[in-house]
Amino acid sequence: MSVPILEVVDLHAAYGRIEVLRGVDLAVPKGAVMALLGPNGAGKSTLVKVISGQKKATDGDIHLGGVNVRNAAPEELARIGLCTVPEGRSVFPNLTVQENLTLMSYAGVPAEAVLETAFTYFPRLLERRSQLAGTMSGGEQQMLAMSRALASDPALLLLDELSMGLAPLIVDELYDTVAQIASSGVSILCIEQFARTALRVSDYAAVMSGGRVVASGEPDEIMETMSDVILGGAA
Repeated sequence: MSVPILEVVDLHAAYGRIEVLRGVDLAVPKGAVMALLGPNGAGKSTLVKVISGQKKATDGDIHLGGVNVRNAAPEELARIGLCTVPEGRSVFPNLTVQENLTLMSYAGVPAEAVLETAFTYFPRLLERRSQLAGTMSGGEQQMLAMSRALASDPALLLLDELSMGLAPLIVDELYDTVAQIASSGVSILCIEQFARTALRVSDYAAVMSGGRVVASGEPDEIMETMSDVILGGAA
């Protein structure tokens, strides 16, 4: 592995007295796609919340590009290159596609550049540019959410359950785009239950169970050795 863009060391987090993360160790190499797999309740979404600054860790460290960011706020993390597409798609339903995208220009990115990036990766959004986001299909809303994230020119993109509620063909299409985004130099951590789809475009994979990372390695190796864990849900 190359120098990690993200390194999580012995990370712990809890809800009240219930410890959910029990010493997570994870490294995402620079410029790579890593799939983070595991069944419901494994701690995947809590890990995303802690990494992205939405929840405080109780112990351990998080390094982004070699800088310790364990207690950083979400807006600080965004400034240094971490961007999250949360579970459930974050778009403004009563605004058009173009209005959703141009809102990102308030973060300092020229509106033309935001639109060019979105329409290059997702030509369907160009066709829908005047449509209210809330009237689009789930897959199209996910494309819009990803485009909004890419507008900030992230170094590391966290994709939390990209496939949730979407048809398999749409999921395949979205993951093809994930591979394209990675080829431009963006590092990506995909939190997924649909193991086979995520592994198809991943360079590395890790498996969580019981609040810990229990295996990591190349996708074929992970599928072979951990299929009972990662295919316990939808595959």
